[in-house]
Amino acid sequence: MLERISRREEFDLLVAWIAISVAFAIIFLRGAGRADPILALSYLVVSLFTVGIGFIFHEMAHKFTAIQYGFWAEFRKDNIMLVVAVALAALVGVVFAAPGATVIYDTTGRGISREQNGKISVAGPLVNLLLCIPFAGLLFYGGEGISLTGNFVTMIGMIGFQVNAMIAAFNMLPVSVLDGKKVLAWNKVVFIAVIVAAFGALLLSFDSNIFSQIL
Repeated sequence: MLERISRREEFDLLVAWIAISVAFAIIFLRGAGRADPILALSYLVVSLFTVGIGFIFHEMAHKFTAIQYGFWAEFRKDNIMLVVAVALAALVGVVFAAPGATVIYDTTGRGISREQNGKISVAGPLVNLLLCIPFAGLLFYGGEGISLTGNFVTMIGMIGFQVNAMIAAFNMLPVSVLDGKKVLAWNKVVFIAVIVAAFGALLLSFDSNIFSQIL
């Protein structure tokens, strides 16, 4: 399976992974309200892990779903949007993570149907929602350290849950080239179910009171 990832795609994934991880680390550090080098390094390490899993699994879900239909697909980074993501995080405190896209090539000559395009598109957000589950498990395992400055396991769980919920919710917006527009064009019921789940997870991830009650 890994042999289907080209050298160029590996490079594009690596650059995009590092850039958006830095952007998220800046956001989390700003939220902590203090410029602590140790805390900054902790956020960067955790972001590399959590964002890396969320981002790469999202794009690979698109890629391998497309391959299942007989197409070819590769991720391509967008250098301008990567710079914008880091700049917005540093200057405004907002993450706009559109690091690139998985480009689908029709090698079959039959064209890509609306259903195929919808299923390829929804695969990414669905993977992120599934990834929320093990990260929530780490959050619960971390015990009482519910804040982002709590123990390391709790930090990984909280950030992993938030990042994957963010990626799913953002990509399910039915605008521009985002996944949500293609899913909506294919199946309205699936679109509603996934976008409600994504934004529900996102709201839950920012409500520490709910997490405290669960714990």
